Amino acid sequence: MKRKNRWILVWILGVALSVWWAGGCSKETVVEEEESQPAAYTRAQMMVIAITERNRYEQIYTDKIWDAVMESGDTFEQYLLDQVRAFLENMKTMTLLARDRGITVSSGEADRVRRVARNYYSSLSRSEIEYLGISEADVVTLYEDYHMACKVVGALTEGLDLEVSDSEAKVITVKVVETGDRVKAETVWGRMAEEESDFSAVARDVTGASPEERKLWRGQMPEVLETAAFGLAAGEISPVVESDGMYYVIQCVNDYEMDATRERKTQIYKERKNWAFQQIYEQFVIDNKVSITDEEWSEITFEGGEAAEASSFFELYQEEFGS
Repeated sequence: MKRKNRWILVWILGVALSVWWAGGCSKETVVEEEESQPAAYTRAQMMVIAITERNRYEQIYTDKIWDAVMESGDTFEQYLLDQVRAFLENMKTMTLLARDRGITVSSGEADRVRRVARNYYSSLSRSEIEYLGISEADVVTLYEDYHMACKVVGALTEGLDLEVSDSEAKVITVKVVETGDRVKAETVWGRMAEEESDFSAVARDVTGASPEERKLWRGQMPEVLETAAFGLAAGEISPVVESDGMYYVIQCVNDYEMDATRERKTQIYKERKNWAFQQIYEQFVIDNKVSITDEEWSEITFEGGEAAEASSFFELYQEEFGS
């Protein structure tokens, strides 16, 4: 699916950054690079991904984005280049993991990958090809690795018990009165108990503010509030609940948001799949980390090549392998 493939891209970036960060802080996970280790990718291949991301961000934010400064003090340009470097290192490591686990692609998949590569390469102008220094064979290798990185996540988590129950994913809608005055909270509760049906009107009358309406799922609130909220049926109101010096009265508006619960279930499933794969990946990467050297990366830049406007590398893959 298109969303699935975009999630894989985001996941690769996320894991790359987390593993890269951990490697920088823990001597146990740092792998010394051997002089004979081949480069992960050629300059041309690395430039394809770098320019794809440069153009994608400029399309959204204009070229002013490169002047932005991050909290670390780095420019956004340096930040994004670091992300691209980590992405490429991580993608290559994932292909090694796939090879180690005997994961392969079918002839049909290989044909489709080559078709995507041809489509991408044929979309480039002569000036773009010259600026990138890219060949069609370079593009095929990039797409082969990206496809394998997408595939290995599913292959190594297939068969794991990642099921998410409705109870775990349940989303409800509530209205919440929050006040530091216990008497006001008890007054709201007391008036509602006397059959006054307009919860919002009572809350405004007593506290001077309307209750906050929110969609709620487990893990968002302190346990005592969560227990009270999820124990209500639609239309019911909780007694006064105290948490951290504040007092709450909760009305359940909808005790089962079907669409939101479905989306939450998908999100939890992805998080579990992510976590399960990351355990496998982090163990593998200890002895198999692929690194792009500073010397190799020094050739990668966003400067120049203004006529190089290609930004469809990932979109073309999604069009081919999406549903």
